[in-house]
Amino acid sequence: MRPALVAGALYFIVLFAAGFVLGALRVLWLAPQLGVLLALLIELPIMLVLAWFAALALARRCEVPPRAGPRLAMGGVLLVLLLAAEFALSAVLPNTSPAEHLAAYTTASGALGPAAQLLAAALPLIDAVLRSLRTSPAPSSRPGP
Repeated sequence: MRPALVAGALYFIVLFAAGFVLGALRVLWLAPQLGVLLALLIELPIMLVLAWFAALALARRCEVPPRAGPRLAMGGVLLVLLLAAEFALSAVLPNTSPAEHLAAYTTASGALGPAAQLLAAALPLIDAVLRSLRTSPAPSSRPGP
């Protein structure tokens, strides 16, 4: 289980760093020109592609077995750390409080973030499922008895 926990922590670091950079670009540059929702809709696919490649690379590099338990643990560590980091940042950044942060989840743009985080957390498991489908033997084309 240790490789899954390490991979999950590294997955968090990669996505948090990428999210910090892309989020800053979104808030400072895109959102004022296009609006919050459209800016977020531009950022999310980029983040999810980064998450896919990071999940694959880290699962392989950390040798996380392609089974449900370890892959769910890897994604779970990512999700817990992302949510904790967001909540902690809302407590220390000016003009936001943890209560305001939670209330933002009720808006369309606010709900997209957690939805994308859940999808990113599922990516290690999705990779394992896809790998098992590629490696499982094809069904026989002969008719049965």
